[in-house]
Amino acid sequence: MSFLSVSLIIGAVVVTGIVATCTVCLTPAQIRETLGSLDSRLSDLAPYLILAGVFFVIRRFTQGPSQRLSREVGIEITKSIYRVEGLVVAHLQNATPEALIPVFSGFYMFGFAFLLVTPIVVYLFTPALRPLKELLVAYILNYAAGALFYTFFVAVGPRIYVTEHVDGLMYQFYPQTADVTSVVSENTDVFPSLHTSLSVIVLLFAWRTRHIQPRWLQITAIVSSGIVLATMILGIHWAIDVVAGIILAAGCVFLAEQIVEITEGRLSNRQSKETEPV
Repeated sequence: MSFLSVSLIIGAVVVTGIVATCTVCLTPAQIRETLGSLDSRLSDLAPYLILAGVFFVIRRFTQGPSQRLSREVGIEITKSIYRVEGLVVAHLQNATPEALIPVFSGFYMFGFAFLLVTPIVVYLFTPALRPLKELLVAYILNYAAGALFYTFFVAVGPRIYVTEHVDGLMYQFYPQTADVTSVVSENTDVFPSLHTSLSVIVLLFAWRTRHIQPRWLQITAIVSSGIVLATMILGIHWAIDVVAGIILAAGCVFLAEQIVEITEGRLSNRQSKETEPV
């Protein structure tokens, strides 16, 4: 199966998941109200959407140079990670029933893409745009921090480092997924786990907005937990990578809140000055 075919399947699953989630989490009144004011909402979001778009384009074109720089200056830390945690991932993998491996593979491939995109849609259709603004900033901070970590710290996952104890189970069950993951990441993109950090970021925002989207919190709790466990059960990340990802997520959410608070305050002051009578 080609890269395009796998990508189309992932896209179809994500779109289906978004539609189902919106059906469960949003009311017809919320959808009508948002569609009626969509222009003004997108105008309010424009600076954050443009910033996110520019950042990810730059990140895409600088990924190759950063990987080459990593090979020159990166510090190899795989031995240190293994020395600290040993065969934790191997024990977790051995304790997981074989029947659940396709489930966790699904969480890793489909659930992660669903979890990244769906909150953008859900928060767009909720009354306050502040959570969406903070979420976009947190995504940017997370990927920027990940790029720095992956440049200066080189590590490979347990499925590569201790192959006699840990299997790359997802690639055994779904070998075609290797084509997709190779496009977006390298084998040395391990510490911290960005699958973990991004999943926890979405979960933290779902917790903060639970009073307006309680069902979204329930969905996020299940999917994000499955993704975090999958990173280890599938032999892709070490437990230390996961812990680092959780810490990174908390830091990104905190900083995003502060950045948006300052930005919105400045925009509000500027608008009030512009509307003051001369």
